[in-house]
Amino acid sequence: MTMTMTNDDAPIIPARTVGLDRRGFLAGAGLAGAALGAGSVVTAAPAGAQESKPSEAAKAAGPAEPAAFAYEGKDSGLTGLGDRPLVAETPAHLLDDDTTPIAKFFIRCNGQIPEPAADRDAWSLTIDGEVEAPLTLSLKELRERFTPRTFRMVLECGGNGRSSFQPPARGNQWTNGGAGCAEWTGIPLGEVLRAAKVKPSARYTAHHGADPHLSGDAKKESLSRGMPIAKAMDAHNLLVFAMNGEPLPNIHGGPLRLLVPGWPGSLSHKWLTRITLRDREHDGQGMTGHSYRLPERPLVPGSKGDGVPFRILESMPVRAVTTSPANGTRLPTGAHDLDLRGAAWGGDIPIARVEVSIDGGQTWTEATIAPLKNRYDWHRWTARIKLPSDGYYEVFARATDVHGRTQPTLATNWNPQGYGGNAQHRIAILVG
Repeated sequence: MTMTMTNDDAPIIPARTVGLDRRGFLAGAGLAGAALGAGSVVTAAPAGAQESKPSEAAKAAGPAEPAAFAYEGKDSGLTGLGDRPLVAETPAHLLDDDTTPIAKFFIRCNGQIPEPAADRDAWSLTIDGEVEAPLTLSLKELRERFTPRTFRMVLECGGNGRSSFQPPARGNQWTNGGAGCAEWTGIPLGEVLRAAKVKPSARYTAHHGADPHLSGDAKKESLSRGMPIAKAMDAHNLLVFAMNGEPLPNIHGGPLRLLVPGWPGSLSHKWLTRITLRDREHDGQGMTGHSYRLPERPLVPGSKGDGVPFRILESMPVRAVTTSPANGTRLPTGAHDLDLRGAAWGGDIPIARVEVSIDGGQTWTEATIAPLKNRYDWHRWTARIKLPSDGYYEVFARATDVHGRTQPTLATNWNPQGYGGNAQHRIAILVG
């Protein structure tokens, strides 16, 4: 394989590899500088750092370097995908914590960000619609009337992995960073619904929040999605008021949000004000057309899907990411024992195994998976690979769920909105 060299001899990934992880397959700036000692790892330097500054030719050939992300309380290493609405993903190497810190957690907004609540305890939630006893309770009353629970659970954007589709699908071009696993504290949704006495006619929920539409039109909702009653009654669904032991930050939907693990993050409505139970499938903003839907038969990539039936995206697909070493790591000469760490998850379905490969998937090594704290936690995994020599390697990771579904090498089931893209994650390593 031919490598392009910059003036400081930092290798740049050939153009053919860029497409699988557009924003920074080597941080868009070549492999990081020399290692400090035997077995040590030097991760890819931030964009613009002197020791990994790319040549002008490399800049022209590769993707544009992302601008530094800046938002109060957030890690500057996040990658901004949009500012209207505000969207930012977490690079894989920042997902290396067992519990994702708030500062490193991805951001996904659908409308404007509301002003922080002046009185968190006074924030109110209404449960109405197909119930016998509608409820309107303040956050203070919710906490007093019901017993809070805490679970560590994955929250994942429905479009996570979208950038792996070719041709590109519409929407924010997530790599694998539209996901995080925090400790969420809140009131079980099912208990509150039972207190409102759900009618037999109830079929679907409808979620409503305080985030204004981007246009400022008060008659429009930024988003209003829902789920079948059976899913709504899952004991792990929470009306969340705390994240990692702290009051839920405004940017993450505080003072009150819904958390529906395993399914697209759009169901986990932020700044939650009302849940209406309906006697039919909800038809709010984000529920119709191709929104959060997958085709029921394969489409020609790039087509509109006219005349093809679509189904609502429910359980998210199986996914594994390598979180250490970082993409673009350079190891010293002779460092042939490669220790890998990562995370894997699979919507409603538990993970059976995680495997890694250094030869493009010709052979695979099974990783060791740590036990879960609770359902919907992510599986932390580790593996040790023996590299045969110095040189350049691409490390692939894939997960397989208990139903035998495995991540594909390339994203399959192309769809206009780019949902379900779960191509195998890969990172680049250079030894020597």
